[in-house]
Amino acid sequence: MKIFDKKDYENLDTSKLRLVQMEESIHDAKFETKPVGFFKDAMLRFRKNKSSVVASILIAIIIVFAIFGPMMNDHGFNDQDLNRVNAPPKINALANMGVDLFDGGMSMVNRRVANLADTEQYPEGSILDVYNRRFINGIEMCDLEVDYYLYNHVDDVYWFGTDYLGRDLWTRLWRGARVSLVIALVSVVVNVVIGVTYGSIAGYYGGKIDMVMMRITEVINAFPNIVVMTLFIMIFGTGIMSIILALVVRDWIGTARLIRAQFYRFKENEYVLAARTLGVPDRTLIFRHILPNSIGPIITRTALAVPGAIFSESFLAYIGLGLKPPEPSIGILLSEGQKVLLYYPTQVLFPAILISVLCISFNMFGNGLRDAFDPTQRGA
Repeated sequence: MKIFDKKDYENLDTSKLRLVQMEESIHDAKFETKPVGFFKDAMLRFRKNKSSVVASILIAIIIVFAIFGPMMNDHGFNDQDLNRVNAPPKINALANMGVDLFDGGMSMVNRRVANLADTEQYPEGSILDVYNRRFINGIEMCDLEVDYYLYNHVDDVYWFGTDYLGRDLWTRLWRGARVSLVIALVSVVVNVVIGVTYGSIAGYYGGKIDMVMMRITEVINAFPNIVVMTLFIMIFGTGIMSIILALVVRDWIGTARLIRAQFYRFKENEYVLAARTLGVPDRTLIFRHILPNSIGPIITRTALAVPGAIFSESFLAYIGLGLKPPEPSIGILLSEGQKVLLYYPTQVLFPAILISVLCISFNMFGNGLRDAFDPTQRGA
């Protein structure tokens, strides 16, 4: 390898040199697509999660029915008719398609076969099926399934049937879903607000303030959740506000701990130190510079907390600490239906399906949001 010295540079023929940058473009390549922000990138990833998309559609459908479902027929949620108690569900379109669950059928046992032709006792078309024929003391007997509505001369049709007071279960189910969703959403929002504020203060100031505040949360969290909610409702009574407050007593602690951890992660970053050096007040530093970094975890936790709140409200109603009659909720419908489970299982079936779909959908929706807002997956 030849080493150039000063004399070599002085004798260098400059006519053979050329400026490369004068012939070639050295600027940055132009972006061919629009820039993708954090939230847009998160939504793109969320849409690729098929199960979460389906869950969000199911949640939207349930919310629409919770709002408009009680108005889809002429029956009020507390309209009682003792002549139409425990009616089975019937939807004519589905019954014509052969769906047994919605054919309005009612089972009857030990009926005389000779009386089946009596149109006064069994109106024309009311007998759906005859089975288990047998002789008892020389008399031919059978079991049969009849159309409850034709057999009892009922003109109205109840899509989900009626309860022990003849109240329409379709109206009560969707009104109960509305009540349960309102209780769950309001309690979760209050929990998030309290948890974010509490965790922000503890995480931002740290030191003795953080130590005292975290010890307080540990004391509150030491009590079992169900016991705290039960005692709270027994002292302050039942009602929507009492249940919401009972769900708020200690459920904010998880959010507070999450936000505290996020503040310890971001509060020493350069942009925060620069803002503090310029004299930006603490409140602005907390809510404008640090807290926005926690929006993803907050949204995810909120979505995952909703099914827990719905289940807690339903549990309280199931053990008799729910809303005051006649206001329905999913838990109240389950509690009333389980008393006649062996005889009229559909009174439990529909509320059970609804709460199961709600809880599964919100969990899948929350899991999708968690993956979508994961910063390690950005651009993936």
